[in-house]
Amino acid sequence: MAVTLLNPAGLPVVDVYRQVSVASGSKLVFVAGQVGWDADGVTVGAGDLAAQVEQCYVNIATALAAAGGSFADVARLTCYVVDWTPDMMPTLLEGIARASARLGITQPPPASMLGVAALDVPEHLVEIEATAVLD
Repeated sequence: MAVTLLNPAGLPVVDVYRQVSVASGSKLVFVAGQVGWDADGVTVGAGDLAAQVEQCYVNIATALAAAGGSFADVARLTCYVVDWTPDMMPTLLEGIARASARLGITQPPPASMLGVAALDVPEHLVEIEATAVLD
């Protein structure tokens, strides 16, 4: 595996992701921000943040598979959430948990979460991009 995920001593343990990603592979994969669209371009879970987060993860997994990788190769995620407020965190975490169970993700990679005013399509509530490293 080209990516090792760590929670080093001296940094807080965050259940949702690991604090550090060490990449030793030679092939970088950059996945464009994925939204809650299915393969036909239909929005999954209109108005449902958790469902859209899950679909974003599924789309990222599909993109990684096309490049010969999986979520085990993800070095970093960046998540953009429309009109973010801290009370949305449980719903965001629900979507991540559902996606993790569905995709077999056991160690979540480092991630950043940013609140944004809007995305490209009004019914999109979240967009997630990924960087992966493959052997």
